[in-house]
Amino acid sequence: MRFTILGASRFGTATVKKLMEEGHEVVLIDKDNARLETLADDLDCGMINGDGTLPSTLRDAFGDGSDALVSLTNVDDVNILASVVGRSIGYERVIPQIVRPELLSVVDELDLDDTITPHESVASAIVSALTQHSEVETETTLHRQLRIVTQKVPASMAEKKIGDLELPDGTRPIAHLSEETERLADPDITLDEGDKLVLVVETDSAEALNKMFS
Repeated sequence: MRFTILGASRFGTATVKKLMEEGHEVVLIDKDNARLETLADDLDCGMINGDGTLPSTLRDAFGDGSDALVSLTNVDDVNILASVVGRSIGYERVIPQIVRPELLSVVDELDLDDTITPHESVASAIVSALTQHSEVETETTLHRQLRIVTQKVPASMAEKKIGDLELPDGTRPIAHLSEETERLADPDITLDEGDKLVLVVETDSAEALNKMFS
C-alpha cells in the first residue's frame, strides 16, 4: 500500500518508520527542508519539501494513487485543512490528528470520520490504570464511539473459554495473546491467568468492561 504522511514530527516520523517496516511505500511531506535532510539518513522514503495544505503539494505526493493521507503536524488547523484538500484531490482516506477537543465538532461537520486524538487516548488509558488496573493497559481510540483495548485475564477467568465470557453489550474480542502465541480470538480458546485479550468496545461499554477485568 502507498501512504502520504504530512508532518515530520516525532509522531509522523515514527509512523513512517512503522509503515516502512511493514513493507509499505511512504511519502513524507514537511515545510522544514532542514528537518527532511536530517531524516534522509534514516528514512528511505519519498520526501517532499512543501506546504501540505496546498493542492499542488498533495498532488505531487499522490502521484499515480495513494491509499491514505495522514496529517500529523503539530497544528490541528493545518491537519484539518490538509485533510479537506486531500479528499478533494482523491485520497481514499484522510486522517487528521486533532489535539484540541473544541475542534472535534468541526471535524464532525466536515465528515472527517477518521481522526487521531492522541491526548484523549493517553488520558483515558492513564485514568483507567489509576482507577481500575494495576498497570497501564493499551488503548486506542478509533474515533469517539469505538476503542481497542487490551485486558489482562484475571484468575477468575482462568480455564474459561473466550466464547463463554459474558462480555458487556457492544464488546467484541478480536485477538488472544499468551507468552507463546498471538492469534485471533476463537471462541474455543481456553484462557490462562495472565493472558491478554484485545477487544473492540463501544465507548459507553468501556467502564463495564474495565470492571469485569479488574
